[in-house]
Order: sequence, then C-alpha cells, then structure tokens
Amino acid sequence: MSVIDVHRPHALDKAHARAAAETLAEDLSRQFDVHYQWEGDVMKFKRSGVKGQLDISPSDIHVHLELGMLLRPFKSRIEQEIHSQLDQIVQA
Repeated sequence: MSVIDVHRPHALDKAHARAAAETLAEDLSRQFDVHYQWEGDVMKFKRSGVKGQLDISPSDIHVHLELGMLLRPFKSRIEQEIHSQLDQIVQA
C-alpha cells in the first residue's frame, strides 16, 4: 500500500477551512472518482483501491490517503493535485 500524507498549516476560521476542504474533496471526486462524507470535522474518502481522510484542526489541514496497488501509478499526480489545491485554499 502506498501512502500520501500531507499537512498544511492555515489561518482560516472553521467555516472557511471546512469550505476549503469541501472544494478539495469535490475536485478529487471529479478527477479520481473518490467518494467522501463528513463525520464531524473529519472527511472520509473512499473508493475501490483508496481510502483516507482529511482532518481539520484550528491551525492545520491534514490529508491522509492509502492507495491500493492499482492506483499506485497515480500517486504523484494525486499528491500534486492535493498540494496544488491546498496552496490555493490556504492563500485565499
């Protein structure tokens, strides 16, 4: 199993951090057919071959994904997209 683990500090209030996470999830869902749902302040991701979560704390956004064998070749593309989206989100 291949793991993507990204932490990004932020200065957003809770509502804006959650909206930013939702934007990221919608984009990943569109591009990689990942399904997600909120459980409190934790967003759970799942699809065949990948599972993970996005946690929002007052100062940090943490994305943790575990990729199965079939998605391993897409790891760098997925990770790059997460970094790109988070860069845009925390600077907004």
